[in-house]
Amino acid sequence: MATQIDKEACREAYNQVRDDGTDVNWAVFKYEGSMIVPGGQGTDYEDFKRMCTDDCRLFGFVRITTGDAMSKRAKFTLITWIGENISGLQRAKISTDKALVKEIVQNFAKEFMLSEPRELDEDYLRTELKKAGGANYDAQAE
Repeated sequence: MATQIDKEACREAYNQVRDDGTDVNWAVFKYEGSMIVPGGQGTDYEDFKRMCTDDCRLFGFVRITTGDAMSKRAKFTLITWIGENISGLQRAKISTDKALVKEIVQNFAKEFMLSEPRELDEDYLRTELKKAGGANYDAQAE
């Protein structure tokens, strides 16, 4: 059966992460059968990391604050998480299903496909987003 996405519910979760007026800085889109639905959102990145287990596959939209001495800004990333215990067929399917998520999640600086818990390190993601973000005035201070 072809995967579908709950567009309205997922769009609402996506917009909450993007909204500067909320403290929400991540949203998860998970599978319920053959449907991709919002799987949670929150303000603590550690809560997001705990959702990324060996037995699940999900998409995460995360806001990370980057910047330097001159300015702070929000950067967004799309994380595709594939747990270690996910079957080969499900691993292959997530690539095509990502297109459905990208119909909703359209604005992000960098995309990650991760399967190791250590790859979820917030400082690593921040460094990668900084590299993708252009001017880095911190480099002048080093």
